[in-house]
Amino acid sequence: MTTTGKQLFSTLSADGKLTLEISEESFAEPTGNQVLVKMEGAPINPSDLAILTSAADFDSAEYSPGKVVATMPEPFLSGQRGRHGQRLPAGNEGAGTVVATGDGDMAKALMGQRVACVPGNAFSQYAIADAMMCLPLGDHTAEEGASSFVNPMTALGFVETAKMEGHDAIVHLAAASNLGQMLNKICQEDGMKLVNIVRKQEHVDLLKSQGATYVVNSSDDDYMKQLRAAITETGAFLGFDPIGGGQNTDHVLKAMEQVASSQMDEYSRYGSNQDKKMYQYGRLDLQNPTILTPSYGLQWTVSGWLLTPFLAKAGMETVVKMRTRVQQNLGTTFASSYKAKVDLEGMLTKEAITDYRQMKTGEKYLVTPWG
Repeated sequence: MTTTGKQLFSTLSADGKLTLEISEESFAEPTGNQVLVKMEGAPINPSDLAILTSAADFDSAEYSPGKVVATMPEPFLSGQRGRHGQRLPAGNEGAGTVVATGDGDMAKALMGQRVACVPGNAFSQYAIADAMMCLPLGDHTAEEGASSFVNPMTALGFVETAKMEGHDAIVHLAAASNLGQMLNKICQEDGMKLVNIVRKQEHVDLLKSQGATYVVNSSDDDYMKQLRAAITETGAFLGFDPIGGGQNTDHVLKAMEQVASSQMDEYSRYGSNQDKKMYQYGRLDLQNPTILTPSYGLQWTVSGWLLTPFLAKAGMETVVKMRTRVQQNLGTTFASSYKAKVDLEGMLTKEAITDYRQMKTGEKYLVTPWG
C-alpha cells in the first residue's frame, strides 16, 4: 500500500533555470528498519539553501502557486554541473509522527511516536527515515523537536572536535545564531572557553545575558584589539566560521598570530610556531571569495567541517552520547526559535524566499507541511 502527499523538489537545468515546485508524490511502504513519518515541522537551515536557492535571482523570478522559476548565474551554474537535470528533494531534518514501519524491531518500536529525523526530504508531507537516525521526542512538540539534529549535533561536534584536537578554547563567528547560542551554553556546561564574534551590539547583549564571557563585535572600530585580547585570555587557536566569504577567517587567523608572536622570546621570519586552525562549516556569504593574506606565518590551516563525516569519525559511542544529551536538554540548551511558519506553498512565495534566504540571525523559518 502506498501513501500520497505533497513534496517539494528543486531542479537546476543546464540552461540556468532553477525550478522549485510542489507536486503530489507516492511514498512506498517502509521496509526493514525504515519508518514512514507524517512530517509536522521542518526548519529551513542554511545547509538547505544550497539546493533551495543557492545564488539564483529570485527578485526577477517567475512565481505561480506552488512553483517558482529563477535564473542561476555563472559561475554557480557551471559549479553545480553535477546536479543539472536532477529533480532533488530538499529539507535535511524535521519532526513528525511515525505512521508506518518496516519489520525491523527498531522501526516497530517507534510506531505511533513523534520523532525527530533526518530524511533529506523533510519539506514534504511524508518522509521515509532510518529508525537508527530517529530521536523519540516524548512529550515535546514537533516544533520543539524539528531542529534537534543539525544545529545541536553540529554545536556538540565543535566541542568534541576541539577536545579531539587538544584545544580548550574556541573562536566562533556569527555567534548569535541559533547554533551559536547552543554552543555558548554547551561551552559553559563543559568548561570550554569560547570567543563569540558577532556584528551587532544587540547580539553582544543577547549572548552576555546568556552568560557569555567573551563577545567581540566585528563592527566596532577596535574589533581587532578586542579579538586579540579575547584570544590572549582564552588561548583560543581553533575557530569555526559559517560565513566563508570575505576576510572573516583571515582576520581571526591574523589575530591569533599577533597574539602568538607577542608571546615569543625571539623573532622568527617564519612567524610563530603556534598551530592556528580555522574550520569553515558554511557559506553564508555567496557573493565574495574567501580572502587570505600572508599575515599569520606558516603554521596555519583552513579546512572544511561537515557534520556527517565528523559523526563517522567520532564513532558510535560518542554519537550516542551526543544524541542522548540533545534528547535530555531539548527544551533548554538545544531549544530553537522561529521567526515565521509557512506551509509548502508558502515557502515558494517571493516574500518568503527573499526573507529566509538572507539567513539573518534569529530569523529562522519553520515549514509546516500540512498548513
